[in-house]
Amino acid sequence: MSKANQQQDVSVLSANKRGLVYLTPNDWALIADKAARLKFKSGDLLVHQGKRTHGVYLLLKGSAAVQIPSMGTHSINPGEACGEISFLDELPATANVVAKEEVEAYYLDRPTLQSVFELFPHLGSRFYQSLAAILSRRLRELIGPAPEKTTSVKSEPSKADTHKADLYKADPHRKEHSEKEPAKSDAAKVESAKVSSVKLDSARLDSAKLDSAKLDSAKLDSAKKDPSLKN
Repeated sequence: MSKANQQQDVSVLSANKRGLVYLTPNDWALIADKAARLKFKSGDLLVHQGKRTHGVYLLLKGSAAVQIPSMGTHSINPGEACGEISFLDELPATANVVAKEEVEAYYLDRPTLQSVFELFPHLGSRFYQSLAAILSRRLRELIGPAPEKTTSVKSEPSKADTHKADLYKADPHRKEHSEKEPAKSDAAKVESAKVSSVKLDSARLDSAKLDSAKLDSAKLDSAKKDPSLKN
């Protein structure tokens, strides 16, 4: 493959934001150097459902249809990958990928990729991170778009609020009174009760002192009248 063609292929692959987005220009140069360039006619299968792919396809020209059972058909275009699920879990492919027209693609098999990743570990990290992003996006597309806003549920009025509303309807001035004279809080009520109790105890003590003084005064008067009562 000529250097000019390779650069053109790298330009196509790196420009697509739905492809291996985390690869650097140097990564792409290594991938293009190691990949096998394959051609498919319209109607050819790139990926066979029920068979392992043993590698990843990167489309360069043309488009293909991903046929997912019971979920319809989805298109992939130049710069996008296919066969990644079977490559990752080493199990049979979950869908057919059929060329909709003449397709050209890079094919990267597992042994080739593993040898490159051993020499360039950071390339391997970025490669798998890119595959994870592709799978995440496709899963979201299958699930459907998330709602833009969560519908807020209005809370029903409490019985107390309903009762207040009924009282206000019966007496419109009640609301004004309640606003001018706000109800005391529980803490204020307790404090007020404590103050009242202290005042009551103080009054009782004053009354007892007064009774005692009157009694002493009466005894003194009696002693003056009858000196024998002093002892």
